[in-house]
Amino acid sequence: MPRIFDFGGREVERSLTVADLRRLKGSGKQVTQVTAETAEEAAAAEAAGIEMVVCRGSNVTRVREGSRRVFVTAALGFAEAITGDEILRAGFAAVTSGADAVITGRSPDMVRLLANEQIPVMGHLGLVPRKSTWTGGMRAVGKTAQEALDLWDRFRQLEDAGAFAAECEVIAAPVMEEINKRTSLVTVSLGSGPAADVIFLFTSDICGESARLPRHARAWGNLRRLQDQIRQERIDALGQFRQAVTAGGFPAQHETASIPEDELASFSAKLDNSEKVRPRS
Repeated sequence: MPRIFDFGGREVERSLTVADLRRLKGSGKQVTQVTAETAEEAAAAEAAGIEMVVCRGSNVTRVREGSRRVFVTAALGFAEAITGDEILRAGFAAVTSGADAVITGRSPDMVRLLANEQIPVMGHLGLVPRKSTWTGGMRAVGKTAQEALDLWDRFRQLEDAGAFAAECEVIAAPVMEEINKRTSLVTVSLGSGPAADVIFLFTSDICGESARLPRHARAWGNLRRLQDQIRQERIDALGQFRQAVTAGGFPAQHETASIPEDELASFSAKLDNSEKVRPRS
């Protein structure tokens, strides 16, 4: 496992480095990426052999508490970092907190600012949900020759801006395959077919937590059922507590502390005496 110094100056082990990801191109090998926003999710990803996770920039420290080894990409939110200075500040904050890369759906100019500082930057192409008004809704991208050519041009713009990778969301699979052959970017497929260097799914979809499973996802677990059971168990327990209090069954004698009879008698007598000498208001 590679040993590196991270951007915070710490000597660490990582499952992958940026150089390792770049070597995936043309190798026929693929790695996996999932979401993680908590230490528990990050630890589970590492234990399962997942190589990469993506999280919000504000959650990098929490994710690193769960795993010191997975490759962490921090998402820079649109509203959290708007100007160039804010983008740089957010990017440096993420990587010095333990992220290995950042991802942004912003313009090539913003990507270039980060890349010029040698911060590994992942762009976001295809269906970018926050920008779906431009595609007319939440739909696959690259369904016509012209749209696919426009998408290819965006890939080249990202390359020119210095990005090392691109999250490729819901791109028509044959188009993704053709682009993957030609781009130098590490491709991360989220619903864009198998022809990519990294295959990405949301942990909530994989584990069966989502209320509605996207077409491109598959559930291997059913945490939603367990969460429903936990929710109902909580309601049942709280209801039984209330009923026990109402019926006088809680707290019972064995659930309270006691005092010896002679001490209680002494306490009562002293209370009575204090009441006699207490001045009336």
